[in-house]
Amino acid sequence: MRNTILITGASSGIGRATAKFFIEKDWNVVVTMRNPDSETEFKDLGNILLSRLDVLDPDSIEKAIAEGIQRFGRIDVLVNNAGYGAFGPLEAFSRENIIRQFNTNVIGLMDVTRAVLPHFRSNKSGVIVNISSIGGKMSFPLGSLYHGTKFAVEGISEALSYELEQFGAKVKIVEPGAIATDFAGRSIDFSNDESLVEYQGLVGKVNEGMPAFFENASPASVVAEVIYEAATDGTSKLRYTAGEDAGEIISRRKATDDETFFSGVKIMFKL
Repeated sequence: MRNTILITGASSGIGRATAKFFIEKDWNVVVTMRNPDSETEFKDLGNILLSRLDVLDPDSIEKAIAEGIQRFGRIDVLVNNAGYGAFGPLEAFSRENIIRQFNTNVIGLMDVTRAVLPHFRSNKSGVIVNISSIGGKMSFPLGSLYHGTKFAVEGISEALSYELEQFGAKVKIVEPGAIATDFAGRSIDFSNDESLVEYQGLVGKVNEGMPAFFENASPASVVAEVIYEAATDGTSKLRYTAGEDAGEIISRRKATDDETFFSGVKIMFKL
């Protein structure tokens, strides 16, 4: 009997690469996205269920999970991948945009998790893989919203691991570094207000320096491979880095004090 995985945010990037990887591994895959009607590549595959799931829509979450269980009998792994990055000076964001960032990256993740937990409790098994980032362990300038959400994912996952242990399920965190996806395009929400003159020097330097961070970005398939490892290794290991740069940056953050690490970031952006 094939195992079944449900992936949120599978229309592009890491989510799409992960769906393809698990299909190749002969898993049943519940491929979810906000607009599945426009999807063509996954439609005709036998072990695929294409389903609408918007993490801001609780009804769609419940329906997608129910459809997955009805189609394949059970869900063994949930990958909470849906999300985006909001960057810019905090003052430049409206309260509405701040709430949207946290609703998508944090509340949405918790809503999907809560919806699948009764199924995992019933089965006394299951793995939840939460896609965090190196940005959940350290931060860059102008990322107070994005990094705030990823730091939250780290804390939620760590605490949740104690709860899932009570009935044989596990939670895993995958922390990618720079990944060659459309994160810097459609998956980023950049806000700025040029009338806030005090921030404009910082904004300019970060915009100039950020492309260098992605020069040696890993393909999304690298993250898919790490997700597969996390989902199948049978261990209680909590955190997995993805991408050559990820382990290096996180190790450097652990090994240095705040002042030293911040100085390195400032040098990177020529601040």
